Amino acid sequence: MDEELIEVRWHGRGGQGAVMASRIVAKAAFLDGMWSQAFPFFGAERRGAPVMAFTRIAKRPVRLRSQIYEPDVLVLLDPMFLTLEAAWRGVSEKTIVILNSDLDPDNLFLPKRVRKLAVVDATGITLDLGLEVAGLPVPNTAMVGAFVKGTGIISLKSSIEATESLLKRLREKNLEALKRAYERAVVVDSPKYRPEILGE
Repeated sequence: MDEELIEVRWHGRGGQGAVMASRIVAKAAFLDGMWSQAFPFFGAERRGAPVMAFTRIAKRPVRLRSQIYEPDVLVLLDPMFLTLEAAWRGVSEKTIVILNSDLDPDNLFLPKRVRKLAVVDATGITLDLGLEVAGLPVPNTAMVGAFVKGTGIISLKSSIEATESLLKRLREKNLEALKRAYERAVVVDSPKYRPEILGE
């Protein structure tokens, strides 16, 4: 990972809040004294459709505006992305993966070899707190908590401040989701992998 520029790619489904999560992390980085940017990429703009968002964090001004093709951090807001080839493009042995899953890391196999995995049942946390829209869980703030735990790039304090600043609805529940995920996320170095998951 280039310590001068860190690139984060978020994969979620419409309605899960990937875009807001990318903004929270960018603002937290700013509060921690770094430069940052966050922006979305939409395909079919409907609930449940795949959505990507991007965050860049650096110790200097960020001038790149392209999509992120080789992420330093890959955040998967839904377990479905484990087997989706498009989500794993550009992932390398230097990548950190943040995954929403209720599986124990010992029972998880990633489709590519990566540097580190942080896994948390963000959906379970979200449902426990009643963070749903139209009956569907919104695990974005929980995934921010797992991001903080798994990467150490931004501080917990700043992620809380950024969430308080950017969220207007259900703020207290979202803050609790972030904190619970931070506490419960399990971080594994050199996680297991099976390349055949993607048919390689």
